[in-house]
Amino acid sequence: MKTVEIIGYKRANLGKSESRRLRGEGMAPAVLYGGKEQIHFAVPMQLFRDLVYTPDAHLVDLNIEGKEFKAILQDIQFHPVSEVILHADFLLLFDDKPVKMDIPVKYVGTSPGVQLGGKLVPSLRTVKVKALPKHLPDTIELDINELELGKSVRVRDIKPIEGVEVLNNPAISVASVEIPRALRGKQAGEEEEAES
Repeated sequence: MKTVEIIGYKRANLGKSESRRLRGEGMAPAVLYGGKEQIHFAVPMQLFRDLVYTPDAHLVDLNIEGKEFKAILQDIQFHPVSEVILHADFLLLFDDKPVKMDIPVKYVGTSPGVQLGGKLVPSLRTVKVKALPKHLPDTIELDINELELGKSVRVRDIKPIEGVEVLNNPAISVASVEIPRALRGKQAGEEEEAES
């Protein structure tokens, strides 16, 4: 899995006014948890660009004033209007401790339904998995070679990956092929002809 380096600076003061001041200086308040104690720190907002504004999943090399930690971004909150990062939560990784993470879905193959004029409609862009850090995949591949018009592929259709447990409900649709209006009319016409 790809790794992004993020440099943070310890926070001496906590609280709402201090968080506001940090955001005014282009810094995002953050916390690293999962270890013996939580570490509160601040990160320049532009460092989140390669981590947040991308469809890919990443591990994080967190450098807080020279101390290095392996982590993942567990949660991030944005201001509803300005889109400024309000807060970020990082989870410390341990080689022997499984972690839950959202992994992007990648479609593999060619759908016969799409070749006939249908439209591939993703309903899940990521799948939640549980695995040791070393087993975390970059993507979850989903084979769409059998995906016909009007049909869907579900979580249960994801090929098992060794050391990775998929946590989503197996019955949930990951993607479907929508029948376009023009084809729907044509199909209805053909059915009527067959009946008469």
